[in-house]
Amino acid sequence: MHTGISTAAGLLLGFALDRAFGDPRRWHPVAGFGTAASALESTTYADRRAAGVLHEVIAVGAVAGVGAVLRRGGVVTTALATWTVLGGTSLARVGRTMAGHLESGEVEAARALLPALCGRDPAVLDADGLARAALESIAENTSDATVAPLLWGAAAGVPGLLGYRAVNTLDAMVGYRNDRYLRFGWAAARTDDVANLIPARVTGVLTAVLAPLAGGRPAAALRAWRRDAAHHPSPNAGVVEATMAGALGIRLGGPTRYRHGTELRPTLGDGPAPTVPDLRRAVRMSEAVQAASVVLAAAVAYALPVVLRRLSRRGRVG
Repeated sequence: MHTGISTAAGLLLGFALDRAFGDPRRWHPVAGFGTAASALESTTYADRRAAGVLHEVIAVGAVAGVGAVLRRGGVVTTALATWTVLGGTSLARVGRTMAGHLESGEVEAARALLPALCGRDPAVLDADGLARAALESIAENTSDATVAPLLWGAAAGVPGLLGYRAVNTLDAMVGYRNDRYLRFGWAAARTDDVANLIPARVTGVLTAVLAPLAGGRPAAALRAWRRDAAHHPSPNAGVVEATMAGALGIRLGGPTRYRHGTELRPTLGDGPAPTVPDLRRAVRMSEAVQAASVVLAAAVAYALPVVLRRLSRRGRVG
């Protein structure tokens, strides 16, 4: 089968598996990678950037190498790898469950659920604060959990799928600016920033285009992106959160309480602070963006080998 067709078919099938079953409930390969990375850290850790670079190269390189071997399996291994690395369905399910708890006044249940979405301190958040935290996490993870892995899969097949998930997981494990990881986690954080530069902006474009599905306007989404995204400490989260805020006509940002302390995040978007109905709109927006992204990724996967062959032929002729 044509390589591009095989990859495109695998991405579509893997996306369908994620929609049907969500994350594997037991023996999740990403959890296994996390355990292995923690064990590796016990050997590689030192309070130096060079040690963090070594840690990143070994962990991501090993996973990408496994992906290079598995890619020979064609559509089946691409589909299974896609299903393994996607988290969009579970993200939407948690968002809807969170909204249900808040609508029913079950604030303690919502607080217990928040760690499944982000690392904020739920104990200090009221219902609207929980809605905002969940909404911002859904905006960011729409890119991280679906758009980015699909685009990397389109560009590099199974190694791209698995390698991206390794990069993103390592950032979540060690990419912090605290005493232990400020230097050691630098490579993980910067690699994740680079890996998400294009996917975050694709997510922003798709969010703006699909804004009418959530009752918003593309122009408002793009205006929030242009005006507010650069003020966010993350070059990628700022894009997706600002565009989501603009699409929904709400305001994100402000004091953000984590267990390690409070950060003052910049204001993103116009309008009122988000409430529970806005969280449900964000979930619908996320699912629409995810669906559009798999169509885009499949098209890229199909077309890329053709484009590269034509460029190669022109180069030889020239």
